[in-house]
Amino acid sequence: MKHALFYGLLLWIIGTIAIRLAGQAILHPARPHSIVILYVVSFVLMALLIPRIPRSIKVDKDSRFAAISLLILPTLLLDPFSCLFFSITFPNIAPAAAGLFGGWMLICCAGAVTGAFLQR
Repeated sequence: MKHALFYGLLLWIIGTIAIRLAGQAILHPARPHSIVILYVVSFVLMALLIPRIPRSIKVDKDSRFAAISLLILPTLLLDPFSCLFFSITFPNIAPAAAGLFGGWMLICCAGAVTGAFLQR
């Protein structure tokens, strides 16, 4: 289980760095249609990809839901602070996109949880 938390933290760090470097190309408050597409695609990708991580780190089938919970825990714990200090964390993105970012992280976690239920 420690591995799942480690991978969750690693994914959070990589994702945060990627958004800091290129987030301005993704999060546009003035383009709600593109945000809806981003949310839908992210939900589906997380539902398909995140459940594979516990399998790849050899978590037994009965513990996979718990492992997925640990995988998304860093996002759920740390991204509220990313939203709170949005303009400091992501100076390249319009401050008005903080809510879009928060919603995006929630939809990603919802996709991961949905994938966990579907794999059962």
